[in-house]
Amino acid sequence: MIVHLPPFTELYDAMKVYRGIDALPEFKNPVVTIGTFDGVHAGHRVIIERIRKRAAEIHGQSILITFEPHPRLVLGTQNSPLNLLTTLDEKIELLQQLGIDFLVVVPFTKEFASISADDYIEDFLINHFHPHSFVIGYDHHFGKHRSGNFRMLEQVKEKFGFQLEEIPVEEIEQVAVSSTKIRQALLEGKIQIANDYLCAPYRLQGTVIHGDQRGRLIGFPTANLKAEDPHKLIPAVGVYAVRVTLHDNIYMGMMNIGFRPTVHEQGSLSLEVHLFNFNETIYDDIITVDFIERIRDEQKFDHIDMLVKQLHQDKQVAISLLS
Repeated sequence: MIVHLPPFTELYDAMKVYRGIDALPEFKNPVVTIGTFDGVHAGHRVIIERIRKRAAEIHGQSILITFEPHPRLVLGTQNSPLNLLTTLDEKIELLQQLGIDFLVVVPFTKEFASISADDYIEDFLINHFHPHSFVIGYDHHFGKHRSGNFRMLEQVKEKFGFQLEEIPVEEIEQVAVSSTKIRQALLEGKIQIANDYLCAPYRLQGTVIHGDQRGRLIGFPTANLKAEDPHKLIPAVGVYAVRVTLHDNIYMGMMNIGFRPTVHEQGSLSLEVHLFNFNETIYDDIITVDFIERIRDEQKFDHIDMLVKQLHQDKQVAISLLS
């Protein structure tokens, strides 16, 4: 059984987005790929570039099918939590920059996950997308218990009249990247490595909430953030050079992720951003933080004046990195 969302489309430059499969158009020679594409990283871009190139060769259209929420959020356990590299909106923004013709967001539920691999191919892929070609990564699996794979598609390609291409492991591994490697790099504070893999700065969006305003008292007012998506990965504790987008303006700044040990004995994890040359009240506004580089570990200082001195040093390092 296929689960449907109400039809809803949006136009992002040349890319059209369908949330659900009830109102799909009749695609022209569709070249299709499927996956979660969390992070839209360098490995994913090998596949995306291939479907764009193949679609151009046959005067067709490139179609990327993804799922919301991420399947692991539906099927995973509390013992294996998933930290997302990209929210759906971030994924859409990245994909539109890569020239995909159509993005189809399929609602992922336990019911959808229980579809047999055979039904997945015929009822979902063939009946809804009528593909000219499939392009998939070497490790792609689908259907109940992830029993479907490239070999199964190969067995039915003549029956359903589609062409099939598998991106071999060698091509994916040439870029030496995976979502797992990126998550690990971020959790270790290795921002430059993660950004290189992502082909863009790692991004975190959040709402500005009220804090204790201690930063303002020492000359470093901060915006305290609550991440918009509770599943979004938070990088390692430390101080970072960041670029912040607020009301379509971009500011340089620095961000502290940590427990503020100098002023709190047992604080909870906080996300604080100090924007350079900025002194406005922005409570309840949404800001976007791009991580450029990690400056240092979080430290506990014996006196506030030592913290202030370090913050001035951090600011100079951040300005240098951001410039």
